[in-house]
Amino acid sequence: MRKLLIAAAAIGFATFPANAALPVGAKAPDFTTTGAVGGKAFKLHLGQQLRKGPVVLYFFPKAFTSGCTAEAHAFSEAIGDFKKAHAQVIGMSADPLPVLKDFSVKECRSAFPVATASPATQKAYDVAWAAHPGITTRTSYVIARSGKIVMVHDDLDYSEHVVKTLAAVKALK
Repeated sequence: MRKLLIAAAAIGFATFPANAALPVGAKAPDFTTTGAVGGKAFKLHLGQQLRKGPVVLYFFPKAFTSGCTAEAHAFSEAIGDFKKAHAQVIGMSADPLPVLKDFSVKECRSAFPVATASPATQKAYDVAWAAHPGITTRTSYVIARSGKIVMVHDDLDYSEHVVKTLAAVKALK
């Protein structure tokens, strides 16, 4: 609990979200949005991404905050391991595209895309942070090629998201 409060304070929030997420076994809601990788914008469609293999879809509260920056660095450092497991990593937040374009270069190190989570997508994935409208919770999903959610990690502390999602992706083989 103390770690969560410290993490919440680190991103400027005095409260943290209750654990709420879609359950393992649920069908991942499909969506299309605008994302950026390496500072370049593109349309991102989850269904199309799943044709390539499993997807790690991680929601983060706000670009350029300390926890979200550390999480982006951790995912970028592990991207080779995700690729070896034939998985893609996609970060999502409620931040506008111009912010995410900059974040994709500076903090994601152009290693994976980040995309805008619309209010509808936030609701569909149960990641809208009720206490802080316009901000998502820190929730990671591993979605199999079939579109089924095979792992969920819902924790404001960023430190376990990469390890847990990578283990889940490797277990899909």
